[in-house]
Amino acid sequence: MAIDPKKTLDAYRAKKGEFRLVEVPAIRYLMVDGAGDPNTAPAYAAAVAALFPIAYTLKFASRAQLGVDTVVMPLEGLWHAPDMQAFTTRRDKSAWLWTLMIMVPDHVTHEMFVAAVDSVEVKLATKKQVSPALRSVRLETLDEGLSVQTLHVGSYDDEAPVLDELHHRFIPENGLRMTGRHHEIYLSDVRRVAPAKLRTILRQPVARLT
Repeated sequence: MAIDPKKTLDAYRAKKGEFRLVEVPAIRYLMVDGAGDPNTAPAYAAAVAALFPIAYTLKFASRAQLGVDTVVMPLEGLWHAPDMQAFTTRRDKSAWLWTLMIMVPDHVTHEMFVAAVDSVEVKLATKKQVSPALRSVRLETLDEGLSVQTLHVGSYDDEAPVLDELHHRFIPENGLRMTGRHHEIYLSDVRRVAPAKLRTILRQPVARLT
């Protein structure tokens, strides 16, 4: 049976209606940067089209070369804007800056990553489906440490009140300050799940004031 980190890592557990402090370990990801409205920006679609083929290629390479099989983890995103009110009140998606990511196991080496990118490029070139973001994908470790997270159930557009409460009530009332970027983990497949039932972990790295 394939190893599923979502079932073992506390950082992938969250409950609706509950803000919880969690220590997030250093985790390795496939990453690619972009900007703009995720619903309309070509760069967003290109990033998704680059990340998943590499992730699946690494899954199969790991199983074949190392005898270790792991599930392909869900899409995740780091989000930022020059004015964070673009997330909590105005929801100005055109101003959003993002890094899309997929977690990969620690046993995936840089050499395996490079080989996977080369393999995906060759395979998709025959179909003329190579994503323009393919060569922009990198393998990087993210160390968020102390974070607050909750589970949002519903449309992505309905996150604003939850984020507003997190930023302006929970964090200051608990003697915390925001440090890293807003982080979302998309547990549901948007192609198969109705917007009202989408499950998304919302995470904000923090530090204690004292």
